[in-house]
Amino acid sequence: MQQKLIVIGGGAAGFFCAVNAARQNPSLEVVILEKSSKLLSKVKVSGGSRCNTTHACFDIGELTTKYPRGKNFLKKTFHWFNTSDTIEWYKERGVSLKAEKDGRMFPVTDNSQTIIDCLLNEATKYKVGVQLNADVREIKKDAVFFTITLSNETILQADYVCIACGGFPKLSQFDWIKNLGHTIEHPVPSLFTFNIPASSITQLMGVSVEKAIVKVADTKLAEEGPLLITHWGLSGPVVLRLSAWGARVLEEKKYQFNILINWLPGYNEQTLREQWDGLRSQFSSQKIGNKNPFGLPSRLWLYLLQQSEVNEEMRWAELPSKLQNKLIQNLVVQRLEVRGKTTFKEEFVTCGGVKLSEIDANTMESKLVPGLYFAGEIMDIDGITGGFNFQHAWTSGWIAARAIAEGI
Repeated sequence: MQQKLIVIGGGAAGFFCAVNAARQNPSLEVVILEKSSKLLSKVKVSGGSRCNTTHACFDIGELTTKYPRGKNFLKKTFHWFNTSDTIEWYKERGVSLKAEKDGRMFPVTDNSQTIIDCLLNEATKYKVGVQLNADVREIKKDAVFFTITLSNETILQADYVCIACGGFPKLSQFDWIKNLGHTIEHPVPSLFTFNIPASSITQLMGVSVEKAIVKVADTKLAEEGPLLITHWGLSGPVVLRLSAWGARVLEEKKYQFNILINWLPGYNEQTLREQWDGLRSQFSSQKIGNKNPFGLPSRLWLYLLQQSEVNEEMRWAELPSKLQNKLIQNLVVQRLEVRGKTTFKEEFVTCGGVKLSEIDANTMESKLVPGLYFAGEIMDIDGITGGFNFQHAWTSGWIAARAIAEGI
């Protein structure tokens, strides 16, 4: 009798599990259940609709440092399927990936539809069934089969189930998984931007710097990288990474906290003071507003002068020590009040999910329910922005597929 695998979730992890299982075991009937009316929707919008498929990081030890949660689990999974395997898998199917200078990898077409079409073609080739608007309400397991009840009262049976439906923002949304006996680590948002409503810095919307250090005051949380000023506050890779590493701490603070910005990562307060006399003498006769020796965007430089009460018409030699101190502080430890967060919709990720100690990293099978597997963000694993969450989706989907197809 033909065995059946039901994959819950028509996203990256679900598709990768489904198509690989069907390819490796042609006698297996594979069906994807997607609760919405669209497949691979996150793939579609990722990376500005170019699909940030993975990241050009090939050392497993280094790769695992890009995940705020799940590092030790991933040390095992990446030995089975990692970045090199992802590149090769797509290449074998006619999709070449390219690396940008920041390490992010995209299809050479710069179009996410290329990845979507590849996965859909595999699904067609290996006869993977798809049911849209199929919202799972309950899963039960008896001695032989899984029984899956949908919200429209449809009942399905399967020999294997892989849950790959992504994360949920609310704990109650995991109830149907908790009912199988699994523990859920409390979900909180990860990868979000900072709202700074009371600050005039938002007048600089659109200004970006290639490198800044952002630190959450009174914590050890600090990141360095590109920073973008928006009409609501701050965004860019440095902020998104900081929000990922600080997901639980910032939620405890109810997203009300102070940050310290160093606009000149090559300096700290002491080293900038040591350089300052040299700058004063070098540019002594020039107007301070016209001469920005640090390569900062001119709008940002003028804003920092304004915040330090320095008249931009003043000459460098005329700068009084009180205002000089204020300017130095604003350049390397500017304090801003964050009052809330904004979801970075393209990369929305949830921290939390199924507890990793209840999952076998070598097979993705539940240690509590035989025949039940997990893939992707439903587990308590999340990466920083840059293709790392997709890499985990491909890895976990592939491992689950192999285990199911081979009956491991």
